[in-house]
Amino acid sequence: MGKGALALLVHGGTENWSPQRWKARFGEVCGDRPVVLLPDPALDPAEVHYAAVWKPKPGELAAFKNLRVIFNLGAGVDALMADRSLPDVPLVRVAVDDLTDRMTEYVVLHVLMHHRQEPYLRESQRVRRWAPKYQWAASALTVGIMGLGTLGAASAHALGALGFRVVGWSRSEKQVVGIRCFHGSDGFDAFLRETNILVCLLPLTPETRHILNRGVFTKLNRTSPLGAPVVINAGRGGLQNEADILRALDDGTLGAASLDVYETEPLPGDSPFWSHPKVVLTPHNAADTDADEISKYVARQIARFEAGEALENVVDRTRGY
Repeated sequence: MGKGALALLVHGGTENWSPQRWKARFGEVCGDRPVVLLPDPALDPAEVHYAAVWKPKPGELAAFKNLRVIFNLGAGVDALMADRSLPDVPLVRVAVDDLTDRMTEYVVLHVLMHHRQEPYLRESQRVRRWAPKYQWAASALTVGIMGLGTLGAASAHALGALGFRVVGWSRSEKQVVGIRCFHGSDGFDAFLRETNILVCLLPLTPETRHILNRGVFTKLNRTSPLGAPVVINAGRGGLQNEADILRALDDGTLGAASLDVYETEPLPGDSPFWSHPKVVLTPHNAADTDADEISKYVARQIARFEAGEALENVVDRTRGY
């Protein structure tokens, strides 16, 4: 092979993310670079210079001794970071406008859903009940966003434009124009005390695992017209303590939850989330990004790298994102 091959290793995903469709997309944008779908017994591992992966199993990349860059096809890299045998090469996360826009849509949709009392209105429709409740203005609610990276900042600006009060929290100090920002353990409780609707877009790291727990829920602000706080998690399933969410919903500590991610996916059929009256459930599709955009992004990154330019959006392995 002339150019180093790009190996594709994709587990799971929707039809739009099927391995065969990924191969077709990368074949179109990579020119004469060989694109190989793994596993391929005929492939010489030494010829692989790049890998584009989604949820690889631990050890699957260790055989590629000439690997130069690993591209993760989704935003979360926790599955890769858990692989102790992962080659010591740059790990690049996806950061495309399409992904950011779709996540912003999801966050705005679900904040508005709870703000505009949609669960109550849909139930009223089902039972043919004409009983509208008082509807407050967006400015009556404070939305707190955990995670102020590209996704969090975009969602914060969109919600602010709709009239919501918006605050943000991140582990390290961040500045987002027009948004009051808190950071670190010192700012966490102050952030929670202002928040009526909590949106979680954090990466999953050892420090953030189960950060959505009862201790956090009890500190959320309970003085808004909602009556009880709402949690929206579109980050990673490991961020939430699911038993705590269920108990908090049942005893009124939380008024509602929108969940796009779960500790076990696909969500088991016997999960209480499926039928819980206070849960809005979606199947991890908040930012189901156009794979065409991702394949073009990876091809551009490879071209930059081979031209001697710096890769973009390289994961800091010590921080996990």
